[in-house]
Amino acid sequence: MLVLLPPSEGKAPSGRGAPLKPESLSLPGLTAAREAVLAELVELCAGDAEKAREVLGLSEGLRGEVAKNAALRTAGARPAGEIYTGVLYDALGLASLDAAAKRRAARSLLVFSGLWGAVRVTDRIPSYRCSMGVRLPGLGALGTHWRGPMAEVLPEAAGSGLVLDLRSAAYAAAWKPKGEVASRTATVRVLHAPTRKVVSHFNKATKGRMVRSLLTAGITPAGPGELVEALRELGYEVEAQAPAKAGQAWALDVLVTEVH
Repeated sequence: MLVLLPPSEGKAPSGRGAPLKPESLSLPGLTAAREAVLAELVELCAGDAEKAREVLGLSEGLRGEVAKNAALRTAGARPAGEIYTGVLYDALGLASLDAAAKRRAARSLLVFSGLWGAVRVTDRIPSYRCSMGVRLPGLGALGTHWRGPMAEVLPEAAGSGLVLDLRSAAYAAAWKPKGEVASRTATVRVLHAPTRKVVSHFNKATKGRMVRSLLTAGITPAGPGELVEALRELGYEVEAQAPAKAGQAWALDVLVTEVH
């Protein structure tokens, strides 16, 4: 099973670990594309801070993020699972998983990123600020920049099992499963059952809890059909729509009655 996650906008501090080693990150086929983004981002943020803030879409209160990006090559690095914070990651609670569940998380979780493309939760990275929606002056839109490299690398990373896609729209644009991989991919929405509307906070929290449930139970569904059965056994109310034609993903709605 491969679980595709969005990153968090907010991130924990880099800490005092050894600096980033780009060549040590998982999915080495993305190294050149990562280096291109890293080089331009560091140069941009080390220059005109106002221009950098505008390009990155940062408010005045987030001015410090520009300086943080300028120091990415020398900043300490920590496992990505410790860097990413926020509602989904709080609900996922990687640090409190038992040893077996942590091993499953290391194998199955892949976090998408405007800067790194995608990383495992065990990959050591510094704290940064660069969303997939950014358009760098030289490289252009990052979603477009990543499509080619992702198309080369991600099908192999997906292996032969289920692909559980929990990404937001901006990050889903960087790689869309196709062909045979798409047929074993399930995308998930979390809906407030009484209103049938997506609400951001509990959408993220429910996705985090759902992944935690699967990791803790040691469940690795082979495909979307088995995933639906597994989630229902774990107590989730799930509605599933099989693809209308080959090459499309399954669409799953997880219904929640309480907003929390």
